[in-house]
Amino acid sequence: MTPSFEYKSLVQPEDAKRLGSILEQCFVMAAGDSEMYFNRIGLENFRAIYRDGLVAGGLATLSMGLWLGGQSVPMAGIAAVGIAPEYRGSGAAIALLQNTIKELHTQGTPISVLYPATQQLYRKVGYEQGGNSCVWEISTKDIQIQKQPLPLQPIADLNHEIFHDLYQQQAKLTHGYLDRNQAIWQEKILTDGQETVYGYFIGSLDQPQGYIIFSQHSEGDETVIRIRDWVVLTDAAAQTFWAFLAKHRTTLKKVFWRSSIIDFLTLLLPEQTAKIKNQKRWMLRIIDVYKALQLRGYPLGIETELHLAVQDDLLAANNDKFILSVANGRGEVTQGGKCELQLDVKGLASLYTGLFTPSNLKLTGKLEATETALLAATQIFSSPSPWMADFF
Repeated sequence: MTPSFEYKSLVQPEDAKRLGSILEQCFVMAAGDSEMYFNRIGLENFRAIYRDGLVAGGLATLSMGLWLGGQSVPMAGIAAVGIAPEYRGSGAAIALLQNTIKELHTQGTPISVLYPATQQLYRKVGYEQGGNSCVWEISTKDIQIQKQPLPLQPIADLNHEIFHDLYQQQAKLTHGYLDRNQAIWQEKILTDGQETVYGYFIGSLDQPQGYIIFSQHSEGDETVIRIRDWVVLTDAAAQTFWAFLAKHRTTLKKVFWRSSIIDFLTLLLPEQTAKIKNQKRWMLRIIDVYKALQLRGYPLGIETELHLAVQDDLLAANNDKFILSVANGRGEVTQGGKCELQLDVKGLASLYTGLFTPSNLKLTGKLEATETALLAATQIFSSPSPWMADFF
């Protein structure tokens, strides 16, 4: 017999407590940490899947944007997907995700992004690889940059709002960056009571050219800097960023920061001493094909059109033919067309962000296209490799 699940918001306090216990077990959290997480995200942003009237698992949705082609596309971030051990393998996770995707579609959300613990689960509901997030590391003694063109201004009273404008200037130029939710911002300055978070403007207080937010840690026999957030908007700011970190070499041995696979900051280093410690690929799901294609930005100087046929087994409205006409960096979408490029909603996700080229996707069986359509898709979705500096 197929199990019966019920999907709904958390209303009863005992249900929230139950989901909190599940998430603490799933993510190896300390007792009570889930309550702080609920407070930061907002209980109204959690959804639960019930079996026989009991909470079997749940997740959180974060309303954000994703910067693509210089435009912020409204996006739902999916976080804290957790299923109680006794319900794993029962279909609870699939039911939870399918219902969430349908709700997001009803709300008019164009796209959704998440970091997968397992790709196989999320691929079953239409997510596919969309971009990268890398953690880099370098020994402070290997930075070897001494000249500091700009002053650094310490910030005594950290408030994430003072960084928003600088961040947005960098974000709109960075393909794949988040247009952040408040909960993401709060995490940048959040402490557990056992560490101090430091913040500095790079440049003058009235016209800063960037910032750095970090904490310091003892890890085994090493002391390290973990950069929580950074922005550099000029070459002088980038030089100052490194010179500042190099000054810590007598007391702190390593620096860790998030960046892209090809990190432009490392171009300033005298040697190739910075290394990628780990890298993850986030996944994206097209929730509304029409809106997703219409709202992202496209390369300037391109004027062409692409005829797509999209298959989506979950959302019938996406299972259609579309014509994407691109001019002046923007797209116009109409239904219909010649089906010159055919792919499912997963293949569209990787094409949409530009993580893989149309030729890559064709070689891996993710799309079929005429040579003319392949050329048009290559022009339309040409972009820097998508990445984000956040994990959620």
